[in-house]
Amino acid sequence: MTVDIPEPIQQARVWSDQQWTARVIKNEDDDGWAVAMYLAGESEPALVGPWTMGRDKKNPKPLDTAAFNTLVKTAKEVIRRTEQQRHAQLNKNVTVAVDGKQIRVALAIVPDEEGATAALSAQDEFGNELARQAVHPAFKLNMASAQAWIASGFERMH
Repeated sequence: MTVDIPEPIQQARVWSDQQWTARVIKNEDDDGWAVAMYLAGESEPALVGPWTMGRDKKNPKPLDTAAFNTLVKTAKEVIRRTEQQRHAQLNKNVTVAVDGKQIRVALAIVPDEEGATAALSAQDEFGNELARQAVHPAFKLNMASAQAWIASGFERMH
């Protein structure tokens, strides 16, 4: 089996390597230009931003190696931040002191097109799991709900 590795493109308005493609496009909002960064295999750009006009003040500045490398770095950072934000939205935890011991209560939501699922878990300060149960994905984890779950002996939460 052979894998098709795309040839690098180094043109004024399209620049690519094996992972990324930069395309200079007409900015639909004004007379300027924009650049869109695509990750290989993705149909939507990871990043779209303004692009500099060339010397003639009519056409875009041509892409070059330095600009492409900067765009790749910026696009990777945008993806990393998006992934961190998504992780933070889906995974929450609080630590509650009970009888002088620290109990970490965590909520993990697993998104799914057919319906998200969620699990609530509790661990002692050594990382040993004390309890785990399925909860509704809309469950609100906070200090009060964590304390109530612990106080109930880890009874089913709604």
